Amino acid sequence: MVALVRTVAYLGLEARSVEVQCQVAAGLPRFAIVGLPDKAVSESRERVQSALAAMGLALPPKRITINLSPADLPKDGSHYDLPIALALLAAMGVTDAEQLTEWIAVGELALDGRIVASPGVLLAALHASEGEAGLICPAKQGAEAKWASGVPVLAAPDLVSLLNHLKGTAQLPEPQRGEVEVAPPVADLRQVKGQETAKRALEIAAAGGHNLLMVGPPGAGKSLLASCLPGILPELSPSEALEVSMVASVAGMLEGGRISRTRPFRAPHHSASMAALTGGGLKVRPGEVSLAHLGVLFLDELPEFQRAVLDSLRQPLETGSVDVARANAHVTFPARVQLIAAMNPCRCGHLGDPALACSRAPRCAADYQSKVSGPMLDRIDLHVEVDPVSALDMALPPPTEGSAEVAARVAAARNLQTARASETGARSNAELNGEALEHWAKPDEAGQKLLLQAAEAMRLSARGYTRMLRVARTIADLGGARQVGRIHVAEALSYRRQAPRA
Repeated sequence: MVALVRTVAYLGLEARSVEVQCQVAAGLPRFAIVGLPDKAVSESRERVQSALAAMGLALPPKRITINLSPADLPKDGSHYDLPIALALLAAMGVTDAEQLTEWIAVGELALDGRIVASPGVLLAALHASEGEAGLICPAKQGAEAKWASGVPVLAAPDLVSLLNHLKGTAQLPEPQRGEVEVAPPVADLRQVKGQETAKRALEIAAAGGHNLLMVGPPGAGKSLLASCLPGILPELSPSEALEVSMVASVAGMLEGGRISRTRPFRAPHHSASMAALTGGGLKVRPGEVSLAHLGVLFLDELPEFQRAVLDSLRQPLETGSVDVARANAHVTFPARVQLIAAMNPCRCGHLGDPALACSRAPRCAADYQSKVSGPMLDRIDLHVEVDPVSALDMALPPPTEGSAEVAARVAAARNLQTARASETGARSNAELNGEALEHWAKPDEAGQKLLLQAAEAMRLSARGYTRMLRVARTIADLGGARQVGRIHVAEALSYRRQAPRA
């Protein structure tokens, strides 16, 4: 007899159908798993056998073959334990094989028969929804699975409870959809003394989803400014929250099925490897740039990152996705992030201060800043100098305007961009391209003349020219202006880093 149970294989944010076929036939006793299993899947034999033994069941002294079809698709992860166990139980006649064809099963088995959490349940639930099937998953992840609307979910704590439910002798409780997390407290712009230019640049970056680089000495407030950004960004829409949660589910970070409407904020250390930042590894997991999808990726001490690691971000920043190609897998993860970076002007950090600067200035500044490649800097829309804060500035009372007031202006500008999204297809000004950019960001005659003069004087690349138009459009949105004018172009150009002359 051959019993069939459906499950999924994860390739990036795509769940592909996998059929678990189990045959129990006469022959020498053995338990084999075929179909390109990795180490974790091969070890399922021991977990399944121990889980059945905990239920008082012994494997028949026959030849047991588990085939994971399609056989040419690599299978990795512990979520194959539960479908393998169910297929085996169906082949042994313990449960109804026909009944299991209506379900997709995912979950890891403990040695005592418990069904424990495994990454990717939300993707499996969405896949089940598309195939009009139900989902069998661990009890702890039932709340996560219920975010896929219209999917029957069996969230079982252990194999015994699941089998009793399938036989009709007991009833598993219906899981409830996970809660929406309350936004955690973040730094407020009222904590920032001075730095009006930097705060204005931060507001523009938030309003248009632009990349921002802050350059200044140690202790000037660069990290504090970056930590204030989540407090002025608009909430994720329901569809965006689901996108972000799918990435978190694959990474195994969606705890208790709780979905957050707060935009992700990731701040990896400068010792991060290329795989940690862009994704990859032995099992190809999303990196920091994907975990920050639709949110903020903050890179502090930018030149301290390895140059190759930084340059690996160039494609994701341009396309909004990252392709991870390995010998055994080729997957794509979303990576539509807003890059916020901070750096010192030189290694000692005090360039231009005669009392504190090192003896190698200004040579040390050129050497230090050259660690960040020109193409990488060209992808950053806003460059702002963050001046040191004096003791007199710190003694001043807190500013009257905080994050709440700035967030209101940012929300108003984003609403204008959302209203244009039906025509442009862009969720923010940072995504404007082609005809949409030409139509919505074209300056008036005076603004166009200034932009052309500046592009020649500053030696802007085609990318730099485009990004200046996007920033100018955002500044106009913040001012409630319908057309981009000379004043908007002038402010946008003031935040652009000038290319060095030969």
